[in-house]
Amino acid sequence: MGSMKRKADKPLDGKKPLKKKSKNALTEEEAKPRFRKGLFDKGVLDKYTSEYATSTPYKHSVINGLIDDKLLRSVRDEIRANVSFTPKETDIYKIHQSGDLANLDGLDNEALSKLPSLLALRDAMYSQTFRDYVSHITGCGKLSGRKTDMAINIYTPGCYLLCHDDVIGSRKVSYILYLVDPDTPWQPEWGGALRLYPNFERKGANGEIAKTPGPDVVKVIPPAWNQLSFFAVQPGESFHDVEEVYHVKNKEELEKNGGRVRMAISGWFHIPQVGEDGWVEGAEREAAQKSGLMQLQGNPDQYDRPEARPVAVEKLSEEELFNADDLDFLVKYLAPTYLTPDTLERVSDHFDENFSITLPNILHPKFAEKLRKYVEAQEKAALPESSDVIEKGPWKVARPPHKHRYLYLQPGESGKNEENPVKELLEVLLPSKQFRAWLQLATKCLIESHDLVARRFRRGKDYTLATGHEGKPRLELNLGFTPTEGWGDFDPDEEEEAEEDEGSEAESEASTIHDGKPAKKGKGKVNGSAAKGKGKEKAMDAKKTKDHAEEEVVEVGGHEVYMAGDDDSNEDAAIYKSSSEDDNILFFQAAAWNKMTLVLRDSGTLKFVKYVSQSAKGDRWDISGSFDIEENDEADDEEGEEGKEEAVGVQDDTEEEFKGFSASEDSDSD
Repeated sequence: MGSMKRKADKPLDGKKPLKKKSKNALTEEEAKPRFRKGLFDKGVLDKYTSEYATSTPYKHSVINGLIDDKLLRSVRDEIRANVSFTPKETDIYKIHQSGDLANLDGLDNEALSKLPSLLALRDAMYSQTFRDYVSHITGCGKLSGRKTDMAINIYTPGCYLLCHDDVIGSRKVSYILYLVDPDTPWQPEWGGALRLYPNFERKGANGEIAKTPGPDVVKVIPPAWNQLSFFAVQPGESFHDVEEVYHVKNKEELEKNGGRVRMAISGWFHIPQVGEDGWVEGAEREAAQKSGLMQLQGNPDQYDRPEARPVAVEKLSEEELFNADDLDFLVKYLAPTYLTPDTLERVSDHFDENFSITLPNILHPKFAEKLRKYVEAQEKAALPESSDVIEKGPWKVARPPHKHRYLYLQPGESGKNEENPVKELLEVLLPSKQFRAWLQLATKCLIESHDLVARRFRRGKDYTLATGHEGKPRLELNLGFTPTEGWGDFDPDEEEEAEEDEGSEAESEASTIHDGKPAKKGKGKVNGSAAKGKGKEKAMDAKKTKDHAEEEVVEVGGHEVYMAGDDDSNEDAAIYKSSSEDDNILFFQAAAWNKMTLVLRDSGTLKFVKYVSQSAKGDRWDISGSFDIEENDEADDEEGEEGKEEAVGVQDDTEEEFKGFSASEDSDSD
């Protein structure tokens, strides 16, 4: 159960497959002994069929003890001894995955001799006998025995798969068979459950009905040895996820839990192919047309939250930037150094060259301290689990979950009687004429509108999946105020300097401004906390020192990523950790305290905020803003088409190392 796309020509052992042999079509007498005794009895089948018909939130089935226990134990042993796995990470999942099991037929005899039980299991699952069994329970019609589609997925602590509906191509039934340790029963508190989402039908203004999933799971099915869960794939309805497998406190507990290795065989039954019983001409083409997100009836986007609310503003002339009153207003919120002509000029020059910039310690120390106290108090207060209960207060829950989920505030909705620093940022500073003037000086962008939202990403719950931007380039702002450590952005030196005194902190701002462009090829992705990829390694090392060197550093997510869009529609667009090269990463910023990023985002560029692990020390907090800007036709005429393509979204070829504004080239102040 997952929407991952796999290359069908990748063998399990990494060897080149030989010519495919025909699949072994089992007779009923051959197939049945591979399953548990009594599974095919009429009374048992009727029981599962009845349970499926009455299940909620959509029809699904759970069969415990599906396979002959001896056979399945042998399968698990073969997998552990002979199958290799590739770690994969995208915006939607983090897993270890084998190749497609359809390639078992293409392995040479030596490789096949190591996987006889796995081959026997696959042939049994796709036998006519079991396909008819699944078809009877689900009422979904005939299933293909020729088109097999299954792989082995392993989830270790920190792995997960976010909300999706499995609708791709000719898939008809989705299933998962668990191979967790049969002698160390999986505990629900370890995570890793299959979770189902409710579905709501909403009538739009045009009278059309749109289906949208709710943000809270309503059915939790923990893993269990030899358990099969399955359901018919239904566009816009069969939304589900795989809960994060949670980290343990120490190595001793991990060993006691058998490593918390959630091993499973998952895959799909497909509609019949040409020449098979049940094949209907055009059926596969029709199924493929329902594969995209817009296959839902009506227009589901009208129910997405938060809604875009751009506020048009008058463009400011040169004469309007700044006067003494403007500076008096801004200095209440921004660190004084960022208001000096010298620093603003350097910020502007850097942004003009790199199309992105990161500004640490952007807020005035006194205001930042007030903000920190408020956020820390909010985190200490328990949050309700239910989105409906949360939304009785000012914060709302972003939806639908197959696109994003987090808590948010928009201007004008943060409570009339409540005054707090988040509201001040959202409704006073960032939409102000004075800040717009500062932003115009910092980026040389003429602002036409602004759209702002405060966000809180709860640990163990929240994320945004990759979305594109179409149209002219726009300026995007993110002001991070996450007070906890351990996000991959921690620098003890910076923290100590900030605590020494406010004056020295203010003086150091200009030397720590930098961009988040990617490193040269082969050097790995860059972290927004330091230019050219050095910062993430340093931050990780700092955390190791702080939290005991012998403990493994746990990645907790929460970072915001800009990526180049993928023109190959057959591949996952947002795969960014399946190899050693991350050349499509354009900008990367970990959750951080008192840090602003500005990015000129080009059309086609993908962006997402990585799922926040339950192992994070707190939630990710930020304000996200987008600013429509006037296109500079004069500059375009001078620089030509090449100049147009240099917003963040198209990688340049200069590959120059950024040296920062410090007089010393080896400065590591950030």
